[in-house]
Amino acid sequence: MKRLIIGGAGFIGINLAEYLLTKGEDVLIFDNLSRKGTSLNFAWIKKTYPQVKFVKGDIRTDYKKLVALLGKVDVAYHLAGQVAVTNSVADPRYDFENNAIGSFNVLEAARLSDKPPILFYSSTNKVYGAMEDVKTVKKKTRYEFKKFPNGISEKRLLDFHSPYGCSKGMADQYFRDYARIYGLKTVVFRQSCIYGKRQFGIEDQGWIAWFIIAILLNKPITMYGNGKQVRDILFITDLIQAYELAEKNIKKTSGQIYNIGGGKKFTLSLLETFAYLEKLYSKKINYKTSDWRPGDQPIYVSDISKAKEDFGWSPKISPEKGVKFLFDWVKQNKELFKNF
Repeated sequence: MKRLIIGGAGFIGINLAEYLLTKGEDVLIFDNLSRKGTSLNFAWIKKTYPQVKFVKGDIRTDYKKLVALLGKVDVAYHLAGQVAVTNSVADPRYDFENNAIGSFNVLEAARLSDKPPILFYSSTNKVYGAMEDVKTVKKKTRYEFKKFPNGISEKRLLDFHSPYGCSKGMADQYFRDYARIYGLKTVVFRQSCIYGKRQFGIEDQGWIAWFIIAILLNKPITMYGNGKQVRDILFITDLIQAYELAEKNIKKTSGQIYNIGGGKKFTLSLLETFAYLEKLYSKKINYKTSDWRPGDQPIYVSDISKAKEDFGWSPKISPEKGVKFLFDWVKQNKELFKNF
């Protein structure tokens, strides 16, 4: 199978590329290498898997390259884009051009190719907005839903809170509609807090990785809000399995949208994360506090039952196991983060 990973030098893309290459797949990475860490990721995978192919390009401007590439592959994964709510608030035009226009370019390039590939889109739980109408209960270390024992399902009404939510939500809906109107085999994953090795997390995005990096490199840490915010978290290998199973069941999954996260069993609050990291670090972690950030949900947990029903997927890596793995990996590779 010929596979194209758009944004393939990023955290998710590089792990997906590694997995596919170990299986003997023909993998092409398309990336502009603009984000910190992507050049390091690409240098690593090129050295480890010399057979990987690469085209440098930008989804905003290199439309002709996309047309040429998408007509030659069987499966494409659109993982490129602007990834942080805070950055979208600071520069909404840059966010829109990447997430909305860039994603539209990918779709049009696929639609106009002679043989459109299966096309996955990496969306986000932020399309549900701040969910201010959802009642919560404040516990000692976390928030809990007053209702929704299984989390938020795909039936939840969309509310594109923040420029990031708007741009990702627009692409999310375009991918779905190109399946309905043009017959493309598109699958949308509304992903929740993915983490794992080769993740160059920063304060604005990739919070689990960022906390670990900051702790091990003695960088200042800020906790926004009261620390009781809860997210369902998903280890990278579980996400890759979801992509694989959804592809195998493409007759069922084509044109569908799925919440993909740790679900109700795999959740952590910020306070709980710090407590666990202190055990791994064997020291008290110092941090300062600040106000809540725009659009920050007190709690978000994915209802992942649709994915289990449609293609038999459920996550396997517990937060304790996954966070320890990432902690140990960063500890063993601290030199990669010295300029961050």
